[in-house]
Amino acid sequence: MDSDAWEIIHIPEKPALSPDHQPTVKVFASVIKPKFANTIVRHLCKIAPLEDLRHVKRVKKKILPDHGEPQLTVILCLAPEHHDHLNDLPPDVQKLVDPYELNPFITEVCKYAAVSKEEWEKQSKIWPTSFHPPTYNIEGIGGFSEEDTQSICKFMRIVIDMAVSGHKPLVNAAVIVDPSVRRIIASETDQVYASSAPHDKTRAETRPFKETGKICLNDTLGKKNGSLSAVACLNPWQWSLQPHDTENCSQWHPLRHASMVAIESSSARDRHLFPNPSEFFDQDHVHPSNTDSPAKKQKTSSQGPDVQIDNREEVLGNLSMERPYLCTGCDIFLLLEPCTMCAMALVHQRIKRIFYAFPNLTAGGLGSVHRLQGAKSLNHHYAVFRVS
Repeated sequence: MDSDAWEIIHIPEKPALSPDHQPTVKVFASVIKPKFANTIVRHLCKIAPLEDLRHVKRVKKKILPDHGEPQLTVILCLAPEHHDHLNDLPPDVQKLVDPYELNPFITEVCKYAAVSKEEWEKQSKIWPTSFHPPTYNIEGIGGFSEEDTQSICKFMRIVIDMAVSGHKPLVNAAVIVDPSVRRIIASETDQVYASSAPHDKTRAETRPFKETGKICLNDTLGKKNGSLSAVACLNPWQWSLQPHDTENCSQWHPLRHASMVAIESSSARDRHLFPNPSEFFDQDHVHPSNTDSPAKKQKTSSQGPDVQIDNREEVLGNLSMERPYLCTGCDIFLLLEPCTMCAMALVHQRIKRIFYAFPNLTAGGLGSVHRLQGAKSLNHHYAVFRVS
């Protein structure tokens, strides 16, 4: 597969704004003498903190071309949006005007923090701002190496093949990967229904990928018609509209989206590979002579579902290994942008990076409708990428 035909695009926590069209707010500002700078800034931080403009630098420094000396300009406070009267300067700020020889005027600063370096460069031409890349340490924000790109494309192709394989309608698919060893730890598709709907339309829509190796589904993807309406994350409430009292109806489940099933599968894998030590010894004491005790016949998915560990030392060896905490540090690859339910489940599962191929314009939780990756109230954040 030629990875050069695919592009990996970072989906930031906030929508990117055009660098040339930055929303601004009005502020009162004044040129100050350098010897008063520290004192004035300390006063202003107490009486007029800029809580909603933390990305804006309070002081702007400019070198005067004629004298070669720095000129300092400080933001005093926010200004009214609808009129430009200097008389609206707050009383506490007004008290600083005479002692420090201020000459207030109204100017504009950028309302929102930059989400890219290009945006930050444009902002700084209006007034200096700070640019802070994501605080979490995520590989790929600044680009991927050729080896990483090939690996990402390989797993994305696996996802697409899962979604369009067999004689089923198109479904969403999810693959959870441990990037440290580039190994799949769970791979699942939607399990929300079992439909006998015609498949010809779906197969025709996915044929371009089979022929060219590129991601290019028909524009009908996401519309509520034919088998496509059954894709769970595209239509998370579709299950509630299905009849449940006829023999030939689809059997729907509201929670069995591909992401949710993959999470469940990875948890089952961990339970097999890392049995609970307390349960192990409790079972051993309760059934000391039972050769069928689960403690002596643990299954491990790394060797296949039918492989059993009959040796006590091998089980104890597994117990000595560190059990992973949920899916911390793992990546997940999806055909479709997850809905908000799945996106929140991936937060709880501590996924590190999410890669998806197609946006979900009806219910997407990571860029199309909502941006859960930018919710400041959450205690975990992941990086999101689209592979197209």
